[in-house]
Amino acid sequence: MNQHHLHRRNFIKGAAVAGIGATLLHSPAELFAAAKQAKVRVGLIGVGARGLGHLELCLRRADVEVVAIADPDTQYTVPKAREYISKAYGAKKKVAEYTNGPEDFYNLLKRDDVDAVIIATPWEWHTIQAVAAMKAGKTPALEVCGAADVQECWELVNTSEATGVPLFGMENVCYRRDVMAVLNMARQGLFGEITHLQGGYQHDLRNVKFNNGKQYYGGGVEFGEKALSEAHWRTNHSVHRNGDLYPTHGLGPVGNIINMNRGNRLLSLSSMATKSRGLHKYIVDHGGENHPNAKVEFKLGDIVSTLIKTSNGETILLSHDTNSPRPYSLNFRVQGTNGLWMDDQQSIYVEGKSKYDEWEKTGSENDPGSYMARYDHPLWKRYSGDAAGAGHGGMDWYVINSFIESVKRKAPYALDVYDLATWYAITPLSEQSVAEGGSLQYIPDFTRGRWMNRKPIFGLNDQY
Repeated sequence: MNQHHLHRRNFIKGAAVAGIGATLLHSPAELFAAAKQAKVRVGLIGVGARGLGHLELCLRRADVEVVAIADPDTQYTVPKAREYISKAYGAKKKVAEYTNGPEDFYNLLKRDDVDAVIIATPWEWHTIQAVAAMKAGKTPALEVCGAADVQECWELVNTSEATGVPLFGMENVCYRRDVMAVLNMARQGLFGEITHLQGGYQHDLRNVKFNNGKQYYGGGVEFGEKALSEAHWRTNHSVHRNGDLYPTHGLGPVGNIINMNRGNRLLSLSSMATKSRGLHKYIVDHGGENHPNAKVEFKLGDIVSTLIKTSNGETILLSHDTNSPRPYSLNFRVQGTNGLWMDDQQSIYVEGKSKYDEWEKTGSENDPGSYMARYDHPLWKRYSGDAAGAGHGGMDWYVINSFIESVKRKAPYALDVYDLATWYAITPLSEQSVAEGGSLQYIPDFTRGRWMNRKPIFGLNDQY
């Protein structure tokens, strides 16, 4: 067991239980009574690059009041958050700050004027903070990653069920405009019966995983304590772990297409990884062969492939590729008995509509008659103006909107704790599979059989 696992387990047994678990500040009934108010009172745990984006979107909303932030980085992130808050609320309104070390978020959770929290912190803190929030009666929206072990996933599910506090999984790619249009296509039968899907995280992050300690993305080769932003913590996962470390961007969207955890579920997976070369080469190319980090042995294979089998007979191929020189791609593919869509080059082939053996372009939602215009999702037709300027092409607005509207309306989350637990579990299971030469790993049923009767809801509410 590595230091990450030991730290996390000791932390949970100590601070997480003693600090917040002993007292529920709000019962679930009290929580939802507060949620009926016109405004949702929000605290943000983590206001780094991702958290600042969420903060900005919350500050734009008339139905949200940002009450408090928690982040130990008083040199970079907290001052930036203050700028956002001052610009939105004016100099007179103060938002509480909890900056006294990484555990000060517990004091934010003790407040009686916080209904919900948005958690955007380094991966090893996700479960600790989400569990603490639920035990405190604060409904959490939790950013995505992969779990350290399957037990983390069960902690999230068990805590939500025991407290009655729901958890929202913040997988923004589920709301990408083309992805939702393709979801529309699949639901309307354009591809026939779905047989195979692909997705992944193919993103050159080498200049994110290293920096020179003076600027966020400076082309240096430092990571860990000497670095800033994600290089401060993310690169260490590549040193110690070998598996699909970030499965949610690929799995979340295709899971919605096949109704994962709602009439269908993931059964098993097998993963394999290439050798590790990319990060070492980056260090040598930018820092020289004699740089101390050139001696680091990175465990993460440059490309990790995971094949998943579902209860309804589909297969899903996930890819993780963050250490290679390459353009960005999530590698989506949705294939059925009547045709398929490919993300790269936005290509589509529909039997009986396309010319035999020739790809078509899906076109744009602004091109009348194109596939993307004809199948543009109602949520995008309705709210594209509100989402304009939001991060990642507007899809970040939809994540925040879905969370806030669900809290206000006491509505089930479109992406809930069972979805997030399933996404998170891919990481430790893929690590185990890689370590055992691609061995078959069985994926837990976090719904405990309820998947057979749960109905699809994602994208079926025309308001959120």
